[in-house]
Amino acid sequence: MRVLVIGNGGREDAICKKISESKKLTKLYCSEGNAGTLRYAENVKLKSNDEILDFAEKNNINLVIVGPEVPLCEGIKDKFDNTNIKVFGADKESAKLEGSKDFAKEFMLKYNIPTAKYETVTSKSEGEKVIKHFTYPLVIKADGLCAGKGVKICQNELEAKEYLKELFEEKIFGQEGTTAVIEEFLEGKEASLLCFVSDGNLIPMESARDYKRIYDGDKGENTGGVGCYSPNELFNEDLKKSIKPVLEKISYGLKQENLAYSGILFIGFMIKNNEPKILEFNVRFGDPETEVVLPRMESDLIDVIEKSIEGTLKAEDLIWKKDKCMTVILTSKGYPLKYEKGKEISGIENVDEDIYVYHNNTEFKNNKILSAGGRVLSVTALGSDFEEMRKRIYKNIEKINFENKTFRKDIGIIK
Repeated sequence: MRVLVIGNGGREDAICKKISESKKLTKLYCSEGNAGTLRYAENVKLKSNDEILDFAEKNNINLVIVGPEVPLCEGIKDKFDNTNIKVFGADKESAKLEGSKDFAKEFMLKYNIPTAKYETVTSKSEGEKVIKHFTYPLVIKADGLCAGKGVKICQNELEAKEYLKELFEEKIFGQEGTTAVIEEFLEGKEASLLCFVSDGNLIPMESARDYKRIYDGDKGENTGGVGCYSPNELFNEDLKKSIKPVLEKISYGLKQENLAYSGILFIGFMIKNNEPKILEFNVRFGDPETEVVLPRMESDLIDVIEKSIEGTLKAEDLIWKKDKCMTVILTSKGYPLKYEKGKEISGIENVDEDIYVYHNNTEFKNNKILSAGGRVLSVTALGSDFEEMRKRIYKNIEKINFENKTFRKDIGIIK
């Protein structure tokens, strides 16, 4: 099978590695890929959905796997509807579950799916009236994707009004911030659950817990995620029982609304007293969750994806290793704010054999591996004990170097 993976982050590196292990694979491409995906794929630079479609047809691609949210929200799946090429990912309408916070909240409300109470506003003046209906802290979310940076936790009225001003008057997110969702702040612990979606049916993968804040102790700015482990210790049998009817409601809603796509649904939960409420949906593999979930999968990923597209995927098709998995992400100093790129990376070749390094944002240039973004590398280990994995990961981080390398020191400390 000839496969094209779309994306250039750690998620796509992890997908490419897992796909490369399949006996069904004959050729693997990645657009645009990074220095890590070169280990198993031919990197190609395709700038638009039209270029991707043209390349796929000319190169006899059988399967396209879409990593990032932007191509999905732009309708890349729909581009292939009149071809024989299979695409694993949500269509444009279904991708609104991630692309529009308001759309997702309306969906949850309609199908009685537990989430935070909310109101949607389209102006600063409307927002200033609505915030009086909430206590603090409260959460304001720009409706669109906003590169994952549109969420603000406001501690008081002054902060809330200032953020409404930034959204509606200063237009810091352009059109993606012309509508906003104001919602109650949920307390508890976060948990991530990736599900395969097969014709609207949800088949859960193993759980994970990621770390969003840039500094130790969950302090500082929110990021795309700077560490992760799987499984999440919150996912005991009682919680799984509580989540099962939630997944059934989501599946029912997808089918009722003609959103029964075949792809991925990432569900971000807030857990309190073993009761789950949904923070967000993503219609793609999470990052860094993918880097700790896929290494635990025994099943052939191409086989699983084919069954998902056919609408025949069952829970028993997903076979998991007993091993746990953990990753710590090396970042560029200053991330998620201002940071430098183009720093030469050395030492990856010196890490222990039982450590795997995924590439988040790198490029191969002039026979050198260079940093190309805020999140640079994911140093990853499998094992039976989290504390033992932590020691191995942090020992090997010392072997990898690039100028202004930063990372959290407290990933994987289970409390």
